[in-house]
Amino acid sequence: MIRDLTGKRAILTGASGGIGRAVATALVKAGARVILASRSAEKLNELASALKATGGDVLAVPTDVTKPDDRQRLIANCVSAFGGLDLLVNNAGVGSWGHFADSTEAICRTVMEVNFFAPIELTRLAVPHLTRGNQPAVVNVTSMCGRKGMPAWPEYSASKFALVGISEAWRAEFARFAVDVLTIVPGMTNSGFEKNWLRNDGKADLRFADGMTPEYLAAEIVDAVRTNRMETVCGSEAKRLLRFNRYFPRLTNWLLARKVKKLYS
Repeated sequence: MIRDLTGKRAILTGASGGIGRAVATALVKAGARVILASRSAEKLNELASALKATGGDVLAVPTDVTKPDDRQRLIANCVSAFGGLDLLVNNAGVGSWGHFADSTEAICRTVMEVNFFAPIELTRLAVPHLTRGNQPAVVNVTSMCGRKGMPAWPEYSASKFALVGISEAWRAEFARFAVDVLTIVPGMTNSGFEKNWLRNDGKADLRFADGMTPEYLAAEIVDAVRTNRMETVCGSEAKRLLRFNRYFPRLTNWLLARKVKKLYS
């Protein structure tokens, strides 16, 4: 199936910066009508103004996806403004960079709330509208950490594994509604994500500047939506790691453990 995005009614969370901003721009360029959601009203309104100046049909809806009332309001605004919903892109997320033994329950719960519970409850609200949509789909932006848990990313890995897992369950469940479920698995991206981590005391040298650009990832996401690919791994680093781990899982674990021991020796 080829999905024509012209006129598609979309909700995009985490839209105000980094990957979200690039995805919003790419969706508008592809002809979609987009509800932009994020916590930062100022950044969201600035993006909406910029996209409208290019002819985009967008609406900014400041939203904290962890709040039930905000999720309800987000869906209601989309239905009111566009008459329905065809595409839900769950992109909002938060990270925490540091080892589990030094972390806290509060950090774990916050990461799980933003990265897992918020998108699944937003999807629950969206499904009745998606079932009446045009070539409808749910797009979950996860991470290579959702396919291979990484040291210093314990909570983040757990949250993304959970999102990948529920995506796979939804794929079969939602088939009876003709709603597709697509999973995006990005590697390192030079998006500024690290500026908003809940903690930042891991020791490895993370070279985000060498990662994918948000624009490249956004193009990959839009192409995955168009071509209806169930799962898309993005970035050479993620592809290499996940391929190596598939064939040599014990060696991968040994190499990661050796790296951690060296960093903390």
